[in-house]
Amino acid sequence: MTAFNLELARHNMIEQQIRPWEVLDQRVLDTLAGVPREAFVPERYHNVAFSDVAIPLGHGEFMMKPNLEARLLQALAVQPADNVLEVGTGSGFLTACLARLANNVVSVDIVPEFTETARHKLKAHSFSNIVLHSGDASQSWGAHRYNAIALTGSVATVTDEWRQSLSLGGRLFVVAGKAPALQALLITRVGEREWVQESLFETDLAPLRNAAPAKKFVF
Repeated sequence: MTAFNLELARHNMIEQQIRPWEVLDQRVLDTLAGVPREAFVPERYHNVAFSDVAIPLGHGEFMMKPNLEARLLQALAVQPADNVLEVGTGSGFLTACLARLANNVVSVDIVPEFTETARHKLKAHSFSNIVLHSGDASQSWGAHRYNAIALTGSVATVTDEWRQSLSLGGRLFVVAGKAPALQALLITRVGEREWVQESLFETDLAPLRNAAPAKKFVF
């Protein structure tokens, strides 16, 4: 793919996939235009780097579709002073986008290979405000509170641990429910013991490994 075609494909991704999905936040659009998605896609899939597909990453995991990445970024409304947690580093592309918008990003992936591959790619593109970890963050990650949290895999149930991980005013983007009725949710902490939940849209997303199962009711 030539440099000209790369830029045309990037432009078409934004204008034909992302804008029609009601992503109009200029900071988000500029971020998606400025972070080279093709650099984070596995080499064998470079020809579909900007397509409306979930690109395989190996280990049974997939890269989010561009329009879902964009909706996530817009919903979280990441600010320059924000501290962000990403659960599921994957390719590292969304990590890079969050880092462009935030003060710093902590990103955790259960697959060590993803962590190391993302580390090299992020370093190659001079990102210095990202801390990567390999580990299981399916329930929570440490005791620190974050201004924004992005879960890049779906969960059956949003546990209280995630709500407690938000700082006051903090936002959590999560896709929850049982397939095929998955809902993208934005949960905002508005008080020490109070949260507001907004249902954004229906979508499809592979499950987060080791996430809590749906609650069972006993009759």
